[in-house]
Amino acid sequence: MLKKHFFASSIAIILTLSFTNCKPDTKNINKDYKFYNLQQQGWKSKRVNTFIEDINYTATEVPLQYYILKNNQDNPQIVDSLYTLNNKERVVEIEFEHSEQKDLLKQEFTNRNYEDAVKYMAFTIEQDFTVVTSSNDTIKCSGVNFERNFKVAPFKRVLLYFNDINPEDNIKLIYKDQLFGNGTMEFNFNEIPIKL
Repeated sequence: MLKKHFFASSIAIILTLSFTNCKPDTKNINKDYKFYNLQQQGWKSKRVNTFIEDINYTATEVPLQYYILKNNQDNPQIVDSLYTLNNKERVVEIEFEHSEQKDLLKQEFTNRNYEDAVKYMAFTIEQDFTVVTSSNDTIKCSGVNFERNFKVAPFKRVLLYFNDINPEDNIKLIYKDQLFGNGTMEFNFNEIPIKL
């Protein structure tokens, strides 16, 4: 009799605990939905292409909130506060791809040995980029991240970081191509970055 009573009360406690823990966490559902929604749309927006001397230059402005969310998937609750702290930042991705998918860092394209071309992409190329805002401010690139793909992908990609830009401003990326020697290019992003 005691065993039946103990068994029945154990089941009642387990059921009570399981029902009290079934409340959905609406904050996490909201963040998960935002992330899912952005994944469906694609995390990139406003892509601009320029094709010169067999090289396709593609500049893409990355929505800041998605960039923050993508880098903080383990802790999506902090996205809004990080966006508030960094809403004057802009991230632009630029890809360089040869029309025949040749490795663009070879000496025939850069007039440098391969190692020097890699170093240029990783450290010096940021000096070649500026942004002009719709408020007519000229902003220098504050940092670069060269994504090494070790010849797996047919393109080279860098992420460019810019500071102190009004979130409501449109931007135009100016690139003075010192690596491949193809002159000055403009990539005009005429829309305000998407917001979540």
